[in-house]
Amino acid sequence: MLTNGPIGREALVKANETLKEYRDGKQQLEKRIRESEQWWKMRHWETEEGEQSGNPYDRKPKSAWLFNVIAGKHADAVEAYPEPIILPREMDDEEEAQRLTSILPVILQQNEFDSVYSANAWTKNISGTAVYGVFWDRSKLNGLGDVAVQKVSVLNLFWQPGLTDIQKSPHFFHVEKVDDAALEAQYPDLKGQLKGNKTLTLTEFETDDHVKDDKKSIVVDWFYKKREGGRTVLHYVKYTGDHVLFSSENEGMMDGWYADGKYPYVFDALYPVEGSPCGFGYVEIGKSPQMSIDLLNQQLIKSAIINATPRVFVSGAAKLNIEEYMDITKPVVHVEGSLDDTSVKPVQAPAPSSAALEMRNQMIEEMKYTASNLDVVNGGSTQGVTAASAIAALQESAGRTSRASTKGTYRAYGQITTMIIERIRQFYDMPRQFRIIGKTGEQMFIAYDAMKLQAQPMGTAFGQDMGMRLPVFDVEVRAQKETAYSRLAQNELALQLYGAGVFNPQMADQAGMLLDMMDFKGKEELLIKVRENGMRFAMQQMMMAQAMQQPGNPAQPGQTFQEGGEDKRMQGARERAQNASQPV
Repeated sequence: MLTNGPIGREALVKANETLKEYRDGKQQLEKRIRESEQWWKMRHWETEEGEQSGNPYDRKPKSAWLFNVIAGKHADAVEAYPEPIILPREMDDEEEAQRLTSILPVILQQNEFDSVYSANAWTKNISGTAVYGVFWDRSKLNGLGDVAVQKVSVLNLFWQPGLTDIQKSPHFFHVEKVDDAALEAQYPDLKGQLKGNKTLTLTEFETDDHVKDDKKSIVVDWFYKKREGGRTVLHYVKYTGDHVLFSSENEGMMDGWYADGKYPYVFDALYPVEGSPCGFGYVEIGKSPQMSIDLLNQQLIKSAIINATPRVFVSGAAKLNIEEYMDITKPVVHVEGSLDDTSVKPVQAPAPSSAALEMRNQMIEEMKYTASNLDVVNGGSTQGVTAASAIAALQESAGRTSRASTKGTYRAYGQITTMIIERIRQFYDMPRQFRIIGKTGEQMFIAYDAMKLQAQPMGTAFGQDMGMRLPVFDVEVRAQKETAYSRLAQNELALQLYGAGVFNPQMADQAGMLLDMMDFKGKEELLIKVRENGMRFAMQQMMMAQAMQQPGNPAQPGQTFQEGGEDKRMQGARERAQNASQPV
């Protein structure tokens, strides 16, 4: 524990006051997120809205239409799993950008980012906000340290209320519960001092397991920003109760904790809300029609059960043996006295309402359209369309909201990638080994450190030192995986281009103009190959013309060579031209 320095018990008291202020401003958001999780688990009848709906004594059916919406959107997100391409801003950094493009997927793979991405895709679609944390983990690689990318719950984070950008918050808190035994093992000075350290409370999700908190303590990661020397410096404090476990200021880290000066969290909101970095998800959109569907299902099921259960009015004068009548295994039911329609009469129950059934179907269609979860997106009806390109076009049109959500995730992914590069720049003082795949598909092993990411001298000009420059990179994000229909559409396009003669070297000029007007993945590579083939064909024609003009050539321009009519020089020229025109 640290006691010397600017961060002590007095600073922690003020930090806790700020944390409580931030927590009070976030209560409505936390309530909505907890309820959204209950809706996702199809426990919406237990929520406040569900408890106020329908007869409390009726059965409570649960249909999965809202569940299907979220599951479909999650599938769309997984299909669009991102991968980074690092682009240099200066020519001198081109090689380093290529190396970063190769090693970043390896770092993400080592962090099992596909699982993190999938888990956050669920959270984003359910509650509207996914959060990624990009940290430096000193415990990785046997103490050498490496980048850590993790999923973080919004319920554990606190910032100044009313802000859309968390980087503008003067303080930022990450709060979690940690076992006392684990804390005492890591910080032996805490032994025997954690009792009663439960002053702060933390909102949590409702779980099926009963979790005891009596042997856990609240641990706070407190980030704050200060202006020093004309720049923003990010400092970090870890504490529990009034015990400082770590402080960057107390350690004399004047450059701060993370050199980029940013809180190490990236928010990915689905539908934005003004004045908050968090958005809302598909539960907010679909819970009203979902509740209406279930209420109508409740009444339709109730009506069907009533009609399927025979019931009768029995007059007291009939003296019917009720026990024998209720036991369907009894072939004989005894009756005393006369028996007619006036003494025993069937109960006539109304048939299920066709209007209720139609309303239920309309509510289902409403949910499909408002959530953009049409049948064609889920592999259902394609209205008689069978061509792959046409099906892909229908899916593209129906999946616009999913693509918009994916674009938002890609923007967040770009921020994550930039933070990873900054962690590498700051902490990769020793080389790490990476196994990558080369351009031609071969397996390669490279060592990488941050030497070329540090400030580089710009040399001199006119006798003046031009100072230093820091290599800066842009991040382009693209989908790593594609749907089967997208691949089929791409294949159909290739066949159409082949049929149109785009690959004919004699039509290279016309094909180039055609491709310039088109837009599809891989267009640039194809355009280069078409132009190269056109240049080879032109070279072939030129070499053939030169060969025909050589002295001693028996052929004249325009004449056709007969078999055996070419001399060796002409045959060699023809072979060289033919070889030069072959595509690589």
